[in-house]
Amino acid sequence: MAKTSAVEKNKRRRETVARDAEKRAALKAIIKDQKLPIEERFRATLKLADMPRDGSKTRIRNRCEVSGRPRAYYRKLGMSRIALRDLGNTGKVPGIVKSSW
Repeated sequence: MAKTSAVEKNKRRRETVARDAEKRAALKAIIKDQKLPIEERFRATLKLADMPRDGSKTRIRNRCEVSGRPRAYYRKLGMSRIALRDLGNTGKVPGIVKSSW
């Protein structure tokens, strides 16, 4: 079995979340509806539990587009601080200038 990188896992999770979003939302709406009988809400809870865990939006991790690093991630730029510094030093990110004093 080939090892997959964390970046690839995260891409698969994003696809799974997008695919299952409507079904998860419908099941959650049934579970929260107090007007429905308890049996129906319980069945919806079981169906939700049977769905893949990677379909949950909270399983997605923000990762750097350049290096795949999960920490120190700038959402606006889509990269980590280390990748931003490297690209900024070489002049590949517009508006970023290395400061020195």
